[in-house]
Amino acid sequence: MNLQSELNKASLFQNLELLAQQVVEGFISGIHKSPFHGFSAEFAEHKIYNIGESTKHIDWKLFAKTDKLYTKRYEEETNLRCHMILDSSASMYYPEVKKLGIDHLNKIGFGVLAIAALMNILKRQRDAVGLSVYSDAYHFYSSEKGSERHYQRLLAKLSEISTDSVPAKNTETYSHLHLIAEKIKRRSLIFLFTDMFQTATDDEKLFDALRHLKYNKHEVVLFHLLDKSTEYHFDFDNTPKRFLDVETGDHIDLYADTIKEAYEKGVETYFAALRLKCAQYKIKYVEVDVQANFSKVLNTYLVERQNFL
Repeated sequence: MNLQSELNKASLFQNLELLAQQVVEGFISGIHKSPFHGFSAEFAEHKIYNIGESTKHIDWKLFAKTDKLYTKRYEEETNLRCHMILDSSASMYYPEVKKLGIDHLNKIGFGVLAIAALMNILKRQRDAVGLSVYSDAYHFYSSEKGSERHYQRLLAKLSEISTDSVPAKNTETYSHLHLIAEKIKRRSLIFLFTDMFQTATDDEKLFDALRHLKYNKHEVVLFHLLDKSTEYHFDFDNTPKRFLDVETGDHIDLYADTIKEAYEKGVETYFAALRLKCAQYKIKYVEVDVQANFSKVLNTYLVERQNFL
């Protein structure tokens, strides 16, 4: 990778906090334009005013916009603990992008920015957030805290991950999910960001590990990241191509159209099995196209937060 490529990558995440804020504010703007004012107001750290409450915390500016009364929420009113888990293996750095941008991300870039956006929301609501990062090893762990220093430390780690030019080749998801599950002692909302591609392919062990995350009454959301056009629809032009497994090094030379139909069926069978197992273990499964926007991730957070508290 040349210097210009490194500079292009760095240019996106040199201020991850600002980008996350832009994602969140764009999302808030979108839902304020929808009819779900109560839902969006709660997200913006407000709650519906109840007759008999003190009027000193009413947000009159919001009243002028919505013609409804809301009061501001404060630190003592929130008690959420949230732990983010990020797969940082080589397959997560697909697709290769010449210049990262907020609307043109690979899987790791999407995961990093999605987590940073969720952290921005958690910070606004004064909730505690933790982070785990794994691939071939358990690279990073930080327990749930709500301090500004902790928040900045996690942002720095995420920025570092997004620009890693030599990611780990192997993925040992189930080994590290067990370790993470043992570390999260207090009831938490857990978000796992992964493409579900792994070197070790024992599905039973994988789902045992996912089920382990549920212990201590944790709620678990699996965000299944993929570049849908190529990884699901196998949308390549029909010229000779070499397809390389970035984790094992295996490759195959072929015309895309010769296996497109069989590939799509195989992928859909795998995804259906994932959805079924997650439903069986009461894990929220969310398929996310990294070429789409962040609304699916942020909407999922809002719904799961309401259910969790």
